Amino acid sequence: MLTKELTIRNDSGFHIRPAQLFTEKAASFQSTVNLEYKSEPNISIIDGKSILGLMTLGLEKGSVITLTTEGPDEQAALDALAELVESGFGEV
Repeated sequence: MLTKELTIRNDSGFHIRPAQLFTEKAASFQSTVNLEYKSEPNISIIDGKSILGLMTLGLEKGSVITLTTEGPDEQAALDALAELVESGFGEV
């Protein structure tokens, strides 16, 4: 299992387009992908392959998430998804 803390960088946050890009990329890997988001007093852990789950987080610019991957291609999944988030989903 691998984890990485990431910050949402694009101005409009994690709206439908970034969520779609994220889930499509996550689905291309065999590994499980989870996102954890802590918003006081709640902690949400969402399946990174579920667009509905991602949309419920309400992530805005500056939100900090923890990406977790586990499985046979966990390193490749972590690297690709982290790059997508760090690039601002092509919006920055």
